[in-house]
Amino acid sequence: MSNKNRELHRGLEERHLSMMALGATIGVGLFLGSASTIKLAGPAILLAYLIGGLAIFIIMRALGEMAVDNPVAGSFSRYAHIHVGPLAGYLTGWTYWFQWIVTCMAEVTAVGVYMHLWFPGVPTWIWALISLCSIGAINFIAVRAYGEFEFWFSLIKVVTIILMIVAGSGMIVFGFGNGGVPTGISALWKHGGFMPNGVSGVVLALPMVAFAYGGVEMLGLTAGEAKNPRKSLTRAVDAVFWRVLVFYVGALLVLMSIYPWNQIGVEGSPFVITFERLGIPAAAGLINFVVLTAALSSCNSGIFSTGRMLFNLAQQGQALRIFSKVGGNGVPNVAVAASLLLLLIGVLLNYLAPKSVFVWLTAIATFAVVWTWAVILLAHWNFRARTRRASDESRSMRLGLFPLTSYLAGAFLLLILCVMTLNEQARIALYIGPAWLAFLCAVYFLLGYERTCREYVEGGSQS
Repeated sequence: MSNKNRELHRGLEERHLSMMALGATIGVGLFLGSASTIKLAGPAILLAYLIGGLAIFIIMRALGEMAVDNPVAGSFSRYAHIHVGPLAGYLTGWTYWFQWIVTCMAEVTAVGVYMHLWFPGVPTWIWALISLCSIGAINFIAVRAYGEFEFWFSLIKVVTIILMIVAGSGMIVFGFGNGGVPTGISALWKHGGFMPNGVSGVVLALPMVAFAYGGVEMLGLTAGEAKNPRKSLTRAVDAVFWRVLVFYVGALLVLMSIYPWNQIGVEGSPFVITFERLGIPAAAGLINFVVLTAALSSCNSGIFSTGRMLFNLAQQGQALRIFSKVGGNGVPNVAVAASLLLLLIGVLLNYLAPKSVFVWLTAIATFAVVWTWAVILLAHWNFRARTRRASDESRSMRLGLFPLTSYLAGAFLLLILCVMTLNEQARIALYIGPAWLAFLCAVYFLLGYERTCREYVEGGSQS
């Protein structure tokens, strides 16, 4: 196979990356899972999302600086390989690959649950299988097809949140859906105060907030297939914080201004209730459609991410060489097919295996989020140490106030790990995560990957 055929096609445009960055940040959790975080912190959850958003902005800025300097597939795994060491790149790549495998298993199962609302007589596993095959087919066409579908999936979520913010603002100011009586924003402090559970409530909510942001780092994986990576990645990364501010904080600010914080989620999704109060009888069906597209979007991103990460690992000599093959469509077809095959088995296991097994798998995925972000910060630290002077390409994405900002983001990740020890369900991730890394290390040395990657380190680490 010629070198040309081994290259990924740069088919992702700036509008694809911009919407992908937003779509990766806004998931099902905002529509259905926000009640659990609000229960912990009350209206002060807004502070938790702001703090988490600032940390994510620092991490994404660090990733973006490396990505515009060296826009390649594999992103943070490749940068860890180059700037930390082959073992770090191997651990990060396989851990992130497995994180998305588990996430996709959960999402395709969720699709079956959502479709059950409309078609109660059809077994949920059929919808799970149909969704997986459909999304898989999209990823085999071309990277542009993936970008188009992800663009429209994300647009649906964005439009829904904008409508909710506008409608909610109408209730607050003009009393729409409330008999013409403006609700005002007094609900933010009337029910036990703005911080009803104290500072501890905000701190305890931080892990859930951080995991809600999980997935935004996949923007770095597009560097190898973006048409103009330096320009488009710079704009997409810079916009992450402001999008989080508007869509997460804005939406939750409106919801908690209309409804008492301790009642949100008790009577169903606040999004559904808001649209119903505005006279939209099909509100439940509308939100079900939105969360369905959100699940499909996550699965779409997962298949894209697993394929590219497996492709990168194979290029680095840390996976079977066959996974580095690229088809005429510019897609790593073998790597994508392997991930899809495992997902098919995973869907079956999800129904046959005990629920506790799946909890263990998701615990590894939870640990992987913190691991990946920490590796990005470490790789960027070494990147800065080796490149004292900014290149023309990376200057536009220079992380400001370095190294103070890196210290702050690192402290945030350390705080998350500390808080996880206080939660019994989250604590299991702190046992399984290191065990998973130990398993990967054993495989790394047993299969001789420390030898097979030397060729890459010596001749192609900067390619």
